[in-house]
Amino acid sequence: MKLPKLFFYAATFAILCTSQLLAQEGWVNLFNGKNIDGWEIHSGTAKYSAVDGVLVGEAVAGTGNSFLCPVKSYGNFELELDYQVDDQLNSGVQFRSDLFPEARTLQFGSVTSKLPADRLHGYQCEIDMDTKKNRMWTAGIYDEARRGWLFPGKLGGSTNGFTEQGRRVSKPGEWNHLRILCNGASIKTWLNGEPRADFCDAMTPSGRIGLQVHGIGKDASKVGLHARFKNIRIREIAAAPNTLSAYEQKAGWQLLWDGKSNEGWRSAKSENFPAKGWVIKAGVLTVQAKDGEESGGGGDIITRKRYANFELTADFKITPGANSGIKIFVQPNLSPIDKKTGKPAAVGSAIGCEFQVLDDVRHPDAKLGKNGNRTIGSLYDLIPAATNKFVLPIGEWNHARILSQGKHVEFWLNNQKTVEFERGSPEFRTIVAGSKYHNIPDFGEWADGHILLQDHGNEVSYSNVKIRELPAN
Repeated sequence: MKLPKLFFYAATFAILCTSQLLAQEGWVNLFNGKNIDGWEIHSGTAKYSAVDGVLVGEAVAGTGNSFLCPVKSYGNFELELDYQVDDQLNSGVQFRSDLFPEARTLQFGSVTSKLPADRLHGYQCEIDMDTKKNRMWTAGIYDEARRGWLFPGKLGGSTNGFTEQGRRVSKPGEWNHLRILCNGASIKTWLNGEPRADFCDAMTPSGRIGLQVHGIGKDASKVGLHARFKNIRIREIAAAPNTLSAYEQKAGWQLLWDGKSNEGWRSAKSENFPAKGWVIKAGVLTVQAKDGEESGGGGDIITRKRYANFELTADFKITPGANSGIKIFVQPNLSPIDKKTGKPAAVGSAIGCEFQVLDDVRHPDAKLGKNGNRTIGSLYDLIPAATNKFVLPIGEWNHARILSQGKHVEFWLNNQKTVEFERGSPEFRTIVAGSKYHNIPDFGEWADGHILLQDHGNEVSYSNVKIRELPAN
């Protein structure tokens, strides 16, 4: 039957309108419906292909969990997709997940994870359609290769209630619709239009997305089972820098730097903020280059307030060969010291415990000190950062976290712990005695101190500097 031209005009108009609406709303299709161009397979060897507009993952024997991932990483976003998974085959959608080219052992709180090379790990929106188990935890959040179940589990949700809802909402053997919303620390999911997980967690602020085909071991009965995905689209959410989410405010966080002024900060050498050497522009605080001379430009800046028990986070971005640092328990009344002798010096950085910020590849300091204790993420000149640390490339934002509670201190770089120590312990005092700080009485054991951003004569930028004060223990 020959259709009238009006039909074709109307159909074409509808397609154009849908495309325009998609673009206007900021949605982007992650799957082109034709092939898996722009996607990568990680961790396992399951088969992935595009068939009639559907992205199909096929289970194979003798491999671990497999993930098909878009190349790009995402932080704050809304993700939607439809899925259909064969009975008895587990699946899921990874998001804000990491992978490394080499094997690593990572510590997540009390949990130690030994990750082989290329192992994707992080948040997973579960797809659980096995009718024999009768659990139906689809749209729950499992922390893949890290902490296990989060919701229902450690971070909320009644397992009985979640199971009951899952049985009611899930459609085994049919197409189901998933929605994942990540905005700051808030993580929410929906299954077929009904809310499922809703909790807050800030372990990983951004990372990869991945469509999982779960490993089946040597179970021949599961070979050839499929997980199917279609209508995969994402909309990124612009997170305003130097702001606090409702979750952060409720948890007691405050902006340590407001993103637009020098309020709350001063020079380490005077009550005024430096008249030169530091630039505030577009929500970024930058110390300008001065031939690599320590405190040779505007000099260090410190908080006007002193802190004792706190959690501090900051994003920093370095330039090639750059050196800087974030110091805690800073005592501006103490004289700077000579790098080599440890004796008082006329010019130099204020005294405190330093989270080292450095280009380990190009700056000579990385090869000085002892056992790498002057590399990025280290307690400068005292304790080297863990060798499995993850550092983002020059020009990208890295994330620092410092926890100080009582005598206990932890340094974290890009959500991985690099250093842990007890101020004033015999071990700490022994390390100090063998460092350039050996002439400073009670180094690092002060009751409180200022927080400092260092001017080491190289261009380094800071943003999203936040703090929350904690009880002593």
